[in-house]
Amino acid sequence: MIVRAASFEDAPTVAQFNASLAEETEGISLDRARLEAGVRAALEDPAKGRYFIAEDGGKIAGQLMITYEWSDWRNGFIWWIQSVYVPAASRNRGVFRALYEAGEREARAHGGVRGIRLYVESHNTRAQQVYERMGMKRAPYQVFELDFVIERP
Repeated sequence: MIVRAASFEDAPTVAQFNASLAEETEGISLDRARLEAGVRAALEDPAKGRYFIAEDGGKIAGQLMITYEWSDWRNGFIWWIQSVYVPAASRNRGVFRALYEAGEREARAHGGVRGIRLYVESHNTRAQQVYERMGMKRAPYQVFELDFVIERP
């Protein structure tokens, strides 16, 4: 398995994976034009986020995006894992582990990164177990939001 930075050629697959992720985990259909523009924006400007792609046998087997939060408490960055998706045919084959470990290695090598976080749907216990197996701990926070774009069912 190879983990690499996503390229512009990966944009259609990344957008499709994100659409599948939203449908599978939250039961929502994303506006495809907005989604594709958002993927392209991140690929054009790494300050917005960076996508990592896992390839298995030359085929894209999963993705992960890193975004950044400044922590004044830590005087450094928290890297957020987002847009994690592994298609059903590639699950249980170490794809997420490869993506996560590549991201963690890069975060540790960066020097200014103080930690890694992610959020997960409260009902997605399978994903929560995976994150715990990777050594992540539950944070004492809950996420609140005011979303101006996506309406939830």
